[in-house]
Amino acid sequence: MTAFADSAYRRAGPTVRVPFRRSRRDADTNRFVRRALSAGQQAVNRAHSALRAPGERANADLKNWRLLRNTRSSPSDATRFVNAVQAVQAVVINS
Repeated sequence: MTAFADSAYRRAGPTVRVPFRRSRRDADTNRFVRRALSAGQQAVNRAHSALRAPGERANADLKNWRLLRNTRSSPSDATRFVNAVQAVQAVVINS
């Protein structure tokens, strides 16, 4: 299964996709060198961001609503609850 993560998950594995970075470590001087991203890399980063945005928004809303702080049910019940909240958000956002 492919996962789309932020740039903190570099080298997490072959199935974890992360955005391109603008700075890289120079092998000769061992310093960071800033470089511009190509148009293709920028397009990939925009698509990556668009794929991650709904999940990030849902997680932020769950944190702000403080719904899961006092959950005393099983993890499977909490998972169903989170999925229901995300579905409601998708309907609200798309309407």
